[in-house]
Amino acid sequence: MFTVRTATIADAEALAELGARTFRETFAQDNTPEDMARYLAEHFGGGLQRAELEDAAVVFLLLLAESAPAGYVKLRTGPPGPRGKRPLEICRFYVDRMWHGSGAAVRLMEAIHELAAHEGHDALWLAVWEHNARAIRFYEKHGFARVGEQPFQLGADVQTDWVMARPVA
Repeated sequence: MFTVRTATIADAEALAELGARTFRETFAQDNTPEDMARYLAEHFGGGLQRAELEDAAVVFLLLLAESAPAGYVKLRTGPPGPRGKRPLEICRFYVDRMWHGSGAAVRLMEAIHELAAHEGHDALWLAVWEHNARAIRFYEKHGFARVGEQPFQLGADVQTDWVMARPVA
């Protein structure tokens, strides 16, 4: 039902639209309109996603349902550190609300693990808002454990993200 492929520059607008919409749907009720507007303007837009797609340390995996974008992940290789000698960061993990509960997120996570193993990464890590219980449960089901915290700036509001990590088997 779902396919996953590496996103290209041609996907920049679709990534920007899907990312902004899913972020808004997930977090707007818990944040001020001003903070949301500022964050969305600073992080989503075709030009911004094109620049991210051109970054050699970044890869986007695009989830398709019947050839239409249903979700995506933004991954970034990082320097060695406490999370591994060759860690891979999950910077964004977005699934369109209409596909929640369908297995879409599981397929996307499988694709991340396949890519990480194929490219020789030894750890996966991510940051998730401490109040995003649904996402935290999903990550825990996939072997992630809380290893720390870090600040997250959403507009003028400084929030707390949990840092979660797991080894790549």
